[in-house]
Amino acid sequence: MSAYSTAQLDEIDEIPYRGCRLRAVRHHFGITALGVNAWAGREAGDRMIPEHDDDQQELYLVVQGHAVFEVDGERLDAPAGTLVFPRPGAVRTAFAEEADTSILALGARPGRAYEPSDWEILNPLVDAGEYAEAADRARELIQVHPESAMLFYNLACYESLAGRTADAIEHLRPAVARSEDLREFAKIDSDLDPIRDEPAFKELVG
Repeated sequence: MSAYSTAQLDEIDEIPYRGCRLRAVRHHFGITALGVNAWAGREAGDRMIPEHDDDQQELYLVVQGHAVFEVDGERLDAPAGTLVFPRPGAVRTAFAEEADTSILALGARPGRAYEPSDWEILNPLVDAGEYAEAADRARELIQVHPESAMLFYNLACYESLAGRTADAIEHLRPAVARSEDLREFAKIDSDLDPIRDEPAFKELVG
């Protein structure tokens, strides 16, 4: 087995995600210690990063082409080689200023061990309404990361949406047992509405 792995960005398949094009770098290499992915802009004007805020720290590097970031409404010109570090909580997005632009993104939450969830693969399935397939994929990931409360929680959500009521409750149980934050979120998460009236659900979340 080789002591290293290499890849060109354009060798990693693009995944449609919220109107953008994601290259799942972390998934490609099997990285579990930190979040790292890339965003592709084929044409000038393409939105490259979905508009979002986040409580984790995210660092972006324009590795090819020319991008423009918008952070809390402020426009930031970002030619190749530019590093952009939005403060946690700031709303951010980015657009390609020229064709064939690529942005590398790294992220993690301060003071907390990184929990891989493979959202890069799962979220596009959920966006497409393929809840059963997302649940099956999440089950495979749990075999690799059985310590991840978030993976159990996401699996429960996918199973709830897929109509797998008993399975959803079974996997929600370890999620809320490991995280009180997830127990509180389960009380308002619409993904769990299909199982909300189940006695076992009420017993779990209170």
